[in-house]
Amino acid sequence: MRFHPDWVNLDVVPAHQSVTLCDVHKGIPYPDNFFDLVYHSHVLEHFEKTKAPLFINECYRVLKPGGIIRVVVPDLEEIARLYLEALTKSVNGEQNWQGNYEWIMLEMYDQVVRTRSGGEMFTYLASEELPNREFLLQRGGAEIQNIIESKGNPGGESIINDRNSRPDKSLVRLFKNPRAYLVKKKEHLVRYLLGPEYAVLQAGRFRQRGEVHLWMYDRFSLGKVLQAAGFAAPEAKNAAESSLSGWSDYNLDTDPDGSVYKPGSLYMEARKPRE
Repeated sequence: MRFHPDWVNLDVVPAHQSVTLCDVHKGIPYPDNFFDLVYHSHVLEHFEKTKAPLFINECYRVLKPGGIIRVVVPDLEEIARLYLEALTKSVNGEQNWQGNYEWIMLEMYDQVVRTRSGGEMFTYLASEELPNREFLLQRGGAEIQNIIESKGNPGGESIINDRNSRPDKSLVRLFKNPRAYLVKKKEHLVRYLLGPEYAVLQAGRFRQRGEVHLWMYDRFSLGKVLQAAGFAAPEAKNAAESSLSGWSDYNLDTDPDGSVYKPGSLYMEARKPRE
């Protein structure tokens, strides 16, 4: 995640002392008309379609009249255009585009259907052979670069093959951390009682963790969501462009060298009307 000490930074899993623990699904815990600008990047697509407007309404509430909202999401329009281009060129036999076609298909669907952290996108990037590396970096920037270089586990495990753990037989752990011990024992009991249906439970748990995409947006649909909340004049921007003076100095959508942190994104701003 990215944050700046001059801002109020919120996240459900704070990664730094400058970030406050907050589940924005439950609202934004600040008064009405409090902030000059509300910014969130690659957050809205993790809300269900019917719940996203509630979050945007909260953003409207905490903004001062004349305040700016800046929303960054994966750009469905750009992904769709690239998909059609990659499909056409692959069908026409252009070998160098077939890898691009495979990646764009993953961009469209993997984060919607995946059952483990990182999904098939991570498996693709962990491959020893990446002939379309330049294309991948154009799509994902520093985030993709880091995954390619690490070749490590993204932190999740399959919900289908989650059958390898064994009961913890150490009673010492009961005294060191009784709650953790009992939680683990409860999980083993649930696994035993559910049998094959345990994978279904794990699937539901995974989808609640916030990694999967629950909806996608283009400049038209995102603009409609903003307008429905009361925002005026939604406008698509680029990563370095904003109605906020000195936006690039915060390095939220761009790096100090000017490169874009999350290429392939849609950047949209709108204003809360003045009273």
